[in-house]
Amino acid sequence: DVYKRQIPYFILGKGSNLIISDKGYRGIIIYTGSLNHYQFEGNQITAESGLELKEIADLAYENSLSGFEFAAGIPGSLGGALYMNAGAYGREMKDVIIKAQFIDQKGKLIELSKAELKLEYRTSILQKEDPDWTAVNVTIKLKKSKKNLIKAKMDELHNKRWSKQPMELPSAGSIFKRPPGHYTGPLIEEAKMKGFQIGGAQVSTKHAGFIVNKDHATAEDIVKLIEKVKKEVYKISGVQLEVEPRFLGEF
Repeated sequence: DVYKRQIPYFILGKGSNLIISDKGYRGIIIYTGSLNHYQFEGNQITAESGLELKEIADLAYENSLSGFEFAAGIPGSLGGALYMNAGAYGREMKDVIIKAQFIDQKGKLIELSKAELKLEYRTSILQKEDPDWTAVNVTIKLKKSKKNLIKAKMDELHNKRWSKQPMELPSAGSIFKRPPGHYTGPLIEEAKMKGFQIGGAQVSTKHAGFIVNKDHATAEDIVKLIEKVKKEVYKISGVQLEVEPRFLGEF
C-alpha cells in the first residue's frame, strides 16, 4: 500500500547513525526490529536485517566463530551496517559479508553477491545507486576459533572503545568520514574545535571526531555545529569533511 499510494517512507533499524529533524518526518517509518531471525550453516550465519550487531557477535562467540568481534561494540542493526559498510578498528562488514537479499517495490526477492553490493569505505550500492530496496537478510562468513580467544578480542575492543570514545554521552557515532590521508580527530583539534559547543551539542572533549548531546541538544544545534566544524577545518587544512550519519526529515 505504501508503494501504491506513493507515501514517503523510511526503513528504520536502530537509528544509531541517524539525525532526525526537529520537525519530524512526514511519512511512514517502517521499523525492522521484528526481522530478527537467523540460521547457521557451517561457518556462515544468515541473519535478518533487524538483528543487532551485538547479538550477532554474541551468537558467533557462542558458536566459536571468529571475525565479527569488531562489530560487537557498534550500536546498530545488520541492515544499517550493510547500508554504510560499518566498521571499526581496521575491520568492516565488507570483510565478512558474502551476499545479501532484498525485496523491491513489487515484492520481488533480489540477491546480490559481495561484489555486486559494491562495499567500500562507509558506503555500498544502497547509497551509491539508491535502489528502492529493503534489506531482508545478510549472510556472513566467519572462521572457527577458540571461545577464549574470541572473548579476549571482544573485551580488548570494548575497553579500547570506552577509553577513547565518548560512550558516556549520546551521539550519532563518528560524525565525519575519514578523509583520505587524514584522521578527523586531529584535523578538528587543529582547527581548535575540540570542546566547541552550540546549544546542547558539543564536539567531544574525549574524541573530537564525535559530536555529543551534552544538554538536550536539538537537531538544529547538531547541524549548526557540523557546519561550523566543516568550515573551520577547511579554513585551516583545506580538507572538506564529509558527514557520516544520515539525515531524516526537513532541514
